[in-house]
Amino acid sequence: MKVLVLRLDAPLVSFGAPMVDQNGVVQAFPTLSLLTGMLANALGWNHHDTSKLTSLQSRLRFAARIDRRGEALVDYQIADLGQPWMIAKNAGWTTRGAIAERGGASGEGLHIRYRHYRADSLHTVTLTLVGEESPTVDEVARALTEPARPLFIGRKCCIPASRLLLDTIEAPSLVAALACIPRSARADSGLLSACWWEGDDPTGAVGESRVVHVTDERDWKNQIHTGRRLMREGRVDPPEAQP
Repeated sequence: MKVLVLRLDAPLVSFGAPMVDQNGVVQAFPTLSLLTGMLANALGWNHHDTSKLTSLQSRLRFAARIDRRGEALVDYQIADLGQPWMIAKNAGWTTRGAIAERGGASGEGLHIRYRHYRADSLHTVTLTLVGEESPTVDEVARALTEPARPLFIGRKCCIPASRLLLDTIEAPSLVAALACIPRSARADSGLLSACWWEGDDPTGAVGESRVVHVTDERDWKNQIHTGRRLMREGRVDPPEAQP
């Protein structure tokens, strides 16, 4: 299969998990919805393209490894939306310059929230698309090389430190591709934690693996996370970085 190899390298990354109250928690690996949104952003789609987003998400298959764990970071945020300069009709805006007033219970009062990140981490992702419809793997590769808009890894503040598309290769499976891509010079030593699609050929993984349940699909029409699917977590031992 044709596989895209992505290197997710940024000062901060945020692989969002289902939110609990004011806690925007994260998980160890990139999520299906995050990768779908990243590819769609590169292609120039927006949130109104729900049919295309849903189709892309259903076709996307990926595996990922943690090259460098980095450190956990929590951003404590507080905003008093009752202040005169935070009145919704004056403070709301969009990237197109049009006023977007806040409404409902979230439109006023004191707001406290916690946003979780990984700092100085590094991840490698191998992905492909099932089916022959557009966008193809080649179209996505071109979009990642020359994205329609600036890309980010999770939240908009998580700007990549380098280009996302590392390579395009042929591989028998996503796990095999993940295991053969040399680790970064900044990578941790030893075996690296990895995850892959349940049912993917595990050739290339080292030792035992375990099945985990994840909730990382997005209902793009209603803008909520939903569903429950299976991934497998294990370890790989990719070659050292090239001198």
